[in-house]
This record gives sequence, C-alpha cells and structure tokens, in this order.
Amino acid sequence: MRCGPCSCSASRASAVSPRNSGRRWAGRRDARLLGYNRRSPFPGESPVDTSLFPLELARDAAAHAVDAARALGATAAVAISAGEGLSVTLRNGELETIEHHRDKSLAITVYRGGSKGSASSTDFGADAIAATVAAADAIARHAEADPYAGLIAPEYLARDVPDLDLDHPWDLDVAAATALAKRADAAAAAADPRIAQVDDTSVSRYRGYRVYANSDGFLGAYTGTRHGLSCTAVASADGAMQRGYWYTAARDATQLEAPETVGATAAARTVAKLGARKLKTCTAPVLFESRIAGGLVGHLLAAASGHNLYREASFLRGRLGQAVMPAFVTIREEPHLAAALGSAPFDGEGVATRDCDIVAAGVLNTYLLDGYSARRLKMEPTGHSGGTHNLTVSDQGDDFEAMLKKLDCGLLVTELMGFGINLVTGDYSRGASGFWVENGALQYPVEEITIAGTLQSMYLGIVATGADLDLRGSTRSGSILIDAMTIAGD
Repeated sequence: MRCGPCSCSASRASAVSPRNSGRRWAGRRDARLLGYNRRSPFPGESPVDTSLFPLELARDAAAHAVDAARALGATAAVAISAGEGLSVTLRNGELETIEHHRDKSLAITVYRGGSKGSASSTDFGADAIAATVAAADAIARHAEADPYAGLIAPEYLARDVPDLDLDHPWDLDVAAATALAKRADAAAAAADPRIAQVDDTSVSRYRGYRVYANSDGFLGAYTGTRHGLSCTAVASADGAMQRGYWYTAARDATQLEAPETVGATAAARTVAKLGARKLKTCTAPVLFESRIAGGLVGHLLAAASGHNLYREASFLRGRLGQAVMPAFVTIREEPHLAAALGSAPFDGEGVATRDCDIVAAGVLNTYLLDGYSARRLKMEPTGHSGGTHNLTVSDQGDDFEAMLKKLDCGLLVTELMGFGINLVTGDYSRGASGFWVENGALQYPVEEITIAGTLQSMYLGIVATGADLDLRGSTRSGSILIDAMTIAGD
C-alpha cells in the first residue's frame, strides 16, 4: 500500500467575515508565496521549497466570489483547496517514480431559491472568478427547484476556529526521500531469506489548506499536513508466493515509525502468510485485526449517513435511540484532537464540529447529517458534511495478545477483499485471509475463504474490543471480536 497525498488539512486556522475582509480583490497572481524552511527530523536532508498559493490570497478569492454572486442577487458557497506534495517510490531497491505536484481549485455553488448551479476554476484571477460565478448562476437560473437545497442555517456555522496543531511541514527533497525509502527497502530485504523481492517502497509528504465561505458571512480556513512511508514485500517458499505490506502515517514526520521498522514489519507480515491453507466451511468466532476493524465501523457510519437514510437505503433507518451494539461499546467522535489525522474545526459546509458519542453504551445516538439530508429528514445538521472526524471505539484494556486469548479458537482476519456489503439489508459477505487460532495462539495462515453474516448480528455479537488502537486514520479502533460468523471454504 502506498501512502498517497491526502486532502485533509488543518492548523494555522482562521475565521473572518468575507464582508469585512479588509481588502479589495484585484486578482493578484504575482504576490509572494508563503515559504517554509523547518529543519527535518531526519538526517541528511536539504531544505526544499514547500510553498503554496498564499492562503491570504485564497481567502480574498473566496470573499470575492461570494461578493460576485451576491451582486447577481444570489446566495452562494465557495470552497477553495490548494496543496503541494512529493512522493518517491522504489521498486526492487531502485528509484522508479518521482511525483511532485502543486494544485489549487475554486468551486462555487450558487442558489436561486431552491435552484442551484455549480462551477469550478483553477484560475484565481478576478476575471476568471467572475466568469466562474456567472457560469454557476446561469446553471441555477435553468435548474429545477429543489425545496431542500440551500445554505446551512447561520446558527450552525463555526464562529471560532481553533488551532488544532495540524500543520507540520516536512522539508523533504527527492534525495532525502529516496534515502528513507532505501532504509525501509533494505530492512525488508534483510529480514528473512524468504523475502524474494521488495515490490515497492514509498515515501510521501503533503501540505494543503481548505477555505470555505458563504453569503451568510462565514469565511473559515485551515491548513495541515499528512506524511507517510509504506513498504510492500513478496515472499516465496515451496513454489508459493505471498505479498504483504506495512505503512506509517502522521501529520508530523517526527511521529512516523522508523523506516527500518516499516520494512521489517512488512517482511514479517509477508513471511507469516507462507503456507496458507483453506478452511472447511464452519461457523466460528472471528477477530478483526485493528488495521481492518475501522472498516467494520465504517459500514455503520455509512448506514447512519443522512443521504442513505433519506433514500431509504440503510438498515439503520428508524433505529435512532435503539441498541445496535452491546452496552460496553461507545464510539466517540473528537474532531479537535491535536495533530490527529481526522481533526477538523468545521465540516464541508462550515458547520462547527464538536465532540459527540455516535454510539453511546451500545445505543445509536445520532445520525450523520449535512444540511441537505437534515432538511430531507426534518432533523438538525450534525456537522458531518464530508464525513466523520476522529472516531474512537471504546475498549476494555485488552492488548492484541489478550484479544487472541479471548478468541481462543476461531479466525483472525488480517485482510479483506471485495465489496459484498448491502446497506439496505445489512447482508455482509467478503473474501478474507488471516490465521486460524487455537488456544489463543496462531496455528497457521488461511486464505481463499469467505466470511458472512449480517451487520446487525455482527455488531450485536461483538464480544470484546481491544486497546490496540490503529491511529493511522480518522477511525481509531482496536481489534474487534465477534461471537460467530459463517466461514465458507472447501
């Protein structure tokens, strides 16, 4: 798996009214760029230019676009994003690709009553913005009215945007990135004689910002970073081959795992898969490794999303306030955790993010609603336009070894394939591989099996949740043990 650029951002945060931005927009394209030259946490690096299109000018562009729409007699929302990143990939120890990019875009949605039109541009000049606003307005004038369309109500907007410590630029050039990748590559190759090759090793850095403004007086912005290192290895024994990987990701490069750790872990996970067998069809307890347990939680989030609910495409419709998991499970959202990968001060519509329990003591406590779905469902928006932010699944203090002991005899799932999830019915069926466990210890690797059940029974059948949290994404979950699932094999 490669750690690619991520558009999520946040820190150097600000919120001001576009009506009172204090400057007149003149389409200044030749203004200075913002430069950063922090020392790298890794030796041997040289400073590089990691500048972006100036955030100050992006805020001006957003305010100018809103003013242009207002001058046409319309309401509007503007979203601007800009980013800069570098990715270096080795294959079999040799440099294969270097990707360096800078991008920026402005998207505007114009509303005329219940009709809306959207347009976008990568040119932030005054003339280009005026043309983009005019194009969106022309679409809105001819679009069919939707009574649920419109801006979010002003009372939900974030008026105070906290600094979430999400901006950690990494002065990493190609030579330094290549050196880091080579360290991971060498560690993987040397870890075990059964490693046939190191398929690819990638190092990436990314920095970007997001600006959102609307004609109700909101203008907010935040900047942030995401960096990563990944390694994929191939092992061979007795004519069989297996592939495995490992990766590390963080907003601050000093929080990344060492390249040697990433390479050695990738190799160990790959070698452990050698000699994989099939299983006889059976019903048994299943333990989802923490690395993939977040995906299991993700199906619950998808079913709780407003857009699936108003389309009547969710098994959670009508389940608000009801038990969907055991009472010992709470799923808490904390959008303002410092330096966390899922943090954000406001959502995609400018709604203030806040702490909440999505599942509280097993009970579904809230749906995940943006402005449109909230209006369709006659509910209030919850600050989830664009997704959730830093969910943490509660645990009982058990590390991974303790979770294996609780599993006792059953299947440990470490990889999933396919997309056999039906959110309408809750039916679940996916290809899987992992390890058969007896007496709380790994016995042998397994592959070419399918695990099946329903999400309703799986969630209610959770026996334990581990403290071995995977912090590399916006859902922070430990391993999850389910009492029984159908395992289809030979």
